[in-house]
Amino acid sequence: MLTAITITQIYVPDQDQALDFYVGKLGFEVQSDMNFGPMRWLTVNLPGQPDRAVLLEKPGAPSMSEETAAQVREAIAKGVAGGHLFFACDDAYKTHAELKATGVEIDEEPVDQPYGIDFGLRDPFGNHIRIAQMKQT
Repeated sequence: MLTAITITQIYVPDQDQALDFYVGKLGFEVQSDMNFGPMRWLTVNLPGQPDRAVLLEKPGAPSMSEETAAQVREAIAKGVAGGHLFFACDDAYKTHAELKATGVEIDEEPVDQPYGIDFGLRDPFGNHIRIAQMKQT
């Protein structure tokens, strides 16, 4: 029987730039960084959460042709590639301010929602990121 989700994948056209953003600006840690022939397996996780990682995958071989990879890169840039990450925080306003201070471009300010306070941004490639402070029940 399935017991956990361990890795979530998003496409990033430049893995070094993705490391700068996810580790340098959002505070993730590198979990693994290995080369497997034409593929670089690069995963990051939030500090203290090694059981939940994000695979920062560059579109290309061996999983797809260069023609398909070019189409995926174009879809990422348009924000329609399906890459979405959802994160929780304790204080949405404080997290918003901290991220802005690190140079993260945030395209949505915190908004009170029925479920809590959240805001949104995109990574440098167009993948959607939502950060929410959930209401206490």
